[in-house]
Amino acid sequence: MLTRRRFLSSTAATAGAVTVLPYAALAEAHMGHVFETAAGPITVHPVSHASFVMETPAGVIYVDPVGGADAYADLPGADLILITHEHGDHYDAETLEALHGPETRFVTNPAVGGMLPEAIAAKNQVIANGEATRDLGVEILAIPAYNITEGRLNFHPQGRDNGYVLNFEDFVVYVSGDTEGVPEMRALEGIDLAFVCMNLPFTMAAEQAADAVAEFAPAYVFPYHYRGRDDGTQDPEEFARLLAEAGAITEVRMGAWY
Repeated sequence: MLTRRRFLSSTAATAGAVTVLPYAALAEAHMGHVFETAAGPITVHPVSHASFVMETPAGVIYVDPVGGADAYADLPGADLILITHEHGDHYDAETLEALHGPETRFVTNPAVGGMLPEAIAAKNQVIANGEATRDLGVEILAIPAYNITEGRLNFHPQGRDNGYVLNFEDFVVYVSGDTEGVPEMRALEGIDLAFVCMNLPFTMAAEQAADAVAEFAPAYVFPYHYRGRDDGTQDPEEFARLLAEAGAITEVRMGAWY
């Protein structure tokens, strides 16, 4: 098991501001959550729904950026962009074209790799479920992301979409992408920080998400991607309560996704 690092919440104002400012104010300012590691801080900036930015000692990593370049105007440019799958709340070619610079690189699942604009495709590494690559000096492993509940199987079929594990040596980050609490998620070990989706009907309810997180026991978790259509919104506070009731050691952190 990797060493767990102490979590610090920080903002441009005071260290305690994250816990008292309204979500809307936090979202507008893209205020960060800072995790101290041996190599230096990793700062997480929630952007919206499934999109976020991590400033790391290795470089700046964008995950599933959508919504146009203006949403990222006050954030540093991307050194690496990760795409989990092709749904419109995770992949938007126009946003990618606006955000990428001459040195920006990409990692995607095969389906997205086949639809990228030519200029971006030339800088992309495709990895399928179970495969790994290395970029910015960070090991990146593609974790299967898929539905397992009858009636949801067509949303994210097994074998197509990626989650990602990023290994920063003494700090390991898991990004679920769109998935249910699949065996591959539950089998994860040594995760320091996890981003776990929950929304219906597309992924999973708070109950299933909490059950899965309790099993693989990351040190910290951000519930994200928790609003869906037709009353599909899941409550992150309910997720935190269920996780606590399960006796989980994981600490829940709330990001300003909405």
